[in-house]
Amino acid sequence: MSARETNTISRNWKAGIGHLCRVDPHLARVITGYSGPPLIIQRRRSPFEFLLRSIIFQQLSGQAAGTIHRRFLALFALKRPTPESVLRLRPAKYRKVGVSGGKERAIRDLARHARDGRVPGFAALEKIDNERIIETLTAIHGIGRWTVEMLLIFQLGRPDVLPVDDLGVRKGFARMRGKKQLPTPKQLTRAAKKWQPYRSIGSWFCWRATEM
Repeated sequence: MSARETNTISRNWKAGIGHLCRVDPHLARVITGYSGPPLIIQRRRSPFEFLLRSIIFQQLSGQAAGTIHRRFLALFALKRPTPESVLRLRPAKYRKVGVSGGKERAIRDLARHARDGRVPGFAALEKIDNERIIETLTAIHGIGRWTVEMLLIFQLGRPDVLPVDDLGVRKGFARMRGKKQLPTPKQLTRAAKKWQPYRSIGSWFCWRATEM
């Protein structure tokens, strides 16, 4: 990402921190107690590659998924899968590196969408609003709203995304309020309304709260 493309989260980090501390004392305690680095966007080479990796990582531990992902990439020239090369890959190759039949189906559907121009590149995504991106990408088999929300936060740097179904966000939200019961998505949406327009940063500090 060039200096000209610096993401919105980075540009508004200080303003977001100030706003969140003013409107939510529970979140303020987490923010002031945190001494690590801010949220940094480390963009992958393309949305296609980000989504492919996300499919492989679904429902697996990080270590196991990382091993499968590395083996899968090794099947392609320069470890750069393209939609066309993914579609040419025989099912036996998927199994050999540990990709299940269900994930193969999702990866192939992703590749078909990308081949047909239905997975916009980052430059195009920058011009599209959050809900339109979610609607477009969740049409792909195996890609749910949460996956697209992770792309919005960690690849596009959108500052106002609230992944209400994320277990870590819900756990952190409950923990910083001293509650054992996790909030429902509806409760979290309502409570986090005051975080706007910095709900991505608020969510990020919910994740940090689970580590403190």
